[in-house]
Amino acid sequence: MRAAAFTFARRIGLTVACLASLAAAHAAEPNPGASIKTRAVEASVLLDDRIKADPALAADCLAEGRKWIEKNAAEAAASRKQEPQLFRDGGWTFERKYSVRSVVGGHYVSIVRFDYMDTRGAHPNSDVNTILWDSTAQKRISIRPFFTETADNGPTMKAMLKDVIASLNAEKKKRDAGDTATAEWYKDLAPRLLKIGAVTLAPSTVSGKSSGLTFHYPPYAVGPYAEGEYVAFVPWESLKPYLSPEGTAIFGGARPKGDDDGQR
Repeated sequence: MRAAAFTFARRIGLTVACLASLAAAHAAEPNPGASIKTRAVEASVLLDDRIKADPALAADCLAEGRKWIEKNAAEAAASRKQEPQLFRDGGWTFERKYSVRSVVGGHYVSIVRFDYMDTRGAHPNSDVNTILWDSTAQKRISIRPFFTETADNGPTMKAMLKDVIASLNAEKKKRDAGDTATAEWYKDLAPRLLKIGAVTLAPSTVSGKSSGLTFHYPPYAVGPYAEGEYVAFVPWESLKPYLSPEGTAIFGGARPKGDDDGQR
């Protein structure tokens, strides 16, 4: 009888411990800023703590994120209605994460927006984009004011694209993927601000400065899916001849060691 009582108590103890462990794990997960869950889709938007600390920035990101998950939820619902057999193993999954990459000049905030999408295809897909936020003006801005000119096919953009491709080729060589460092994979890149890649201000060894520009590319953008994401870095020294007074004021220092290990 004692043995049975001991076994029962032990099982209760293990169950409580497991439940406590699960609760702790759940508590450690980031709370979504917005989410949708239906039979057709589960979608969420996550903001990092630094974004949450800026109410205007958080509201801006959430407004954009909500539109994204609502659009995908509507598409999932329509697809499930038309082809319910495609959802027999579960619904689609979408997740958007907003993360601060750098804060430069005290008010220029570079944000990486990473999207994960699983629509039950051969494999999940992902995308990456960026935002440059001016916390003083409380709005999204462009990098254009940092340069004397950014005309399509102009000298600044041509020099920038040349350095981007050089950086991508060097990264491909590091990954032993040199055979894909060809013009064919770069055909969608162009010396135009909207066609060169999603850009952020890279952090610097000098506080408050940027060491240059980083350009973010999702899988398939500049290489096969198996190669994953790429980030090209262009040091500010290469851009120096094209900087405006505002740009000269924010750039300086070197790229911190280990920054190329991942920027998300």
